[in-house]
Amino acid sequence: MKKLLRFLIAGGVGFVVDAGVLHLLLWFTPFGPFVGRALSIPSALLATWFLNRNFTFGRSNLSLAAEGFRYGSVGLTSALLNYALFSSLLVSMPTLQPIIALILASAAATAFSFFGYSRFVFRHRQNP
Repeated sequence: MKKLLRFLIAGGVGFVVDAGVLHLLLWFTPFGPFVGRALSIPSALLATWFLNRNFTFGRSNLSLAAEGFRYGSVGLTSALLNYALFSSLLVSMPTLQPIIALILASAAATAFSFFGYSRFVFRHRQNP
């Protein structure tokens, strides 16, 4: 339960980074919500990797490169799921505010990413 709470805190920080970057891009650039979100997701992924590695799960027994590859794989899959839901919501409900679509899509991707990170990336193996 402690790891789940820490994961939610790290995810909350990632959400703030994601939403903040998206907001800044929408406010200060000609990018729309689709391009803006494609740029804000990697910022959030980097922030959550740092927090999950140092605060939530601890460092894995993998090399940094292997851990980074696994984290990126789970993160990219989760981000694609998140982005697909985000885009689907905006296309199916054109009057929906992008931030509301962001909240809903991010909430839906949380369970997938927790399972992937805890089981595939930061699973600590016992040495034989």
